[in-house]
Amino acid sequence: MSATISSINYCPVKSVSFQSVESCKIKKNIGIIRDRIFAFAKDLDQEKAKLFEKSTEERKGKWNKILTLKNSPALNKYNFLYEGNSLTLTFKDKEILKINVNNLNERVELSNRITELENSLNKPIILMKNEDCPFFDTSISKKVDFINSVSLINIQSVYEFQKKIDKKIETSIFRGNLCVEDIEPWKEREWIGKIIKINNISFKVEKNIPRCVAINLKPKTDDNSLNLLQLLKKTYNHFEMGIYLTALDDGEVVIGNTINL
Repeated sequence: MSATISSINYCPVKSVSFQSVESCKIKKNIGIIRDRIFAFAKDLDQEKAKLFEKSTEERKGKWNKILTLKNSPALNKYNFLYEGNSLTLTFKDKEILKINVNNLNERVELSNRITELENSLNKPIILMKNEDCPFFDTSISKKVDFINSVSLINIQSVYEFQKKIDKKIETSIFRGNLCVEDIEPWKEREWIGKIIKINNISFKVEKNIPRCVAINLKPKTDDNSLNLLQLLKKTYNHFEMGIYLTALDDGEVVIGNTINL
């Protein structure tokens, strides 16, 4: 049976947003359009934040210079909605602030509002934007030889893990772009190094996705007591869930599309 796309998700702002959609545009050598095109720099002045924003070479290995759920779990309580040029910060589905992302003063206002809400965050934080080199983990990690990526999660792998540890797991914890069903648990790990096709778009399957302590966070909270990372290691002797893809073509992916090897 062919794997089927069961949900599509993207994160306009790295680590602080998660939107589900019926379809998504794919851009060759980049991935899902509008995915992780924003991020917040931390402990950087304006000049250095600009370098981090524009240059992937400047980002490599500098996890401490960008807000992530690993270093700033308080962010998990919030979400962002991105429509047109408007970016809206929400808390428990209620609007806190809406800005025009093309207005630099409003971007500063947004950064200031977040640090007012969460005093655990050191000032300044600076909202960055790059549509051609989004802020994927793979653009920062020194452990991969590709920059842009799309993440794919096999729902059955999550369900098997859930069953083995006897603990409910929200699939959104893994923040997968493409979630698939109708294949056996962990079957996706056999695709590494292969080319798969979704709606006539070719993707190269690059590697398994290593997970960090961010998966210990309960959805929409800063409670990190789930302990899923260590349970992954204890259950499967690895810290991985999902696979990285790189897009080889332009096109569109729609829920219900099948994956062809």
